[in-house]
Amino acid sequence: MEGLTLSPLKLIAGEKGNVMHALKATDDTFVSFGEAYFSTVIHGIAKGWKRHNRMTLNLVVPVGAIRFVVVDDRGATPEVFETILGPEVNYQRLTVEPGLWVAFQGIGTELNLLLNLASIPHDPTESDSLSMDDNHLGFNQWDINQLG
Repeated sequence: MEGLTLSPLKLIAGEKGNVMHALKATDDTFVSFGEAYFSTVIHGIAKGWKRHNRMTLNLVVPVGAIRFVVVDDRGATPEVFETILGPEVNYQRLTVEPGLWVAFQGIGTELNLLLNLASIPHDPTESDSLSMDDNHLGFNQWDINQLG
């Protein structure tokens, strides 16, 4: 999907604890730094839909497992991308450029922690939101029991 990049990350195991990379200024997907924030996601709960107009998201899941759904509705037919990220399942960074719709859901049964390394500071006027029940995007499959 244009405007979406999934980047492998290093997870370096150590006997006293792990080192988990997230983003470097030298990475191809690095745009700029605006702010970093964490969000917790409860098992089975979906958050979204949000579309940023200027912000590039760099999403990393250092704890638990989170399912991401990204929809590009800029063409005639919406294009859907879906992945699950987390240190035990798929330790990667999901970079989402402006103009794409994003939603996510807690998959892990314990703490699910999301880190966003955003390209600009939060600005409530630069994003659009839709209800999770909105069928405009053509995706409403949030039943966690039906995941493969």
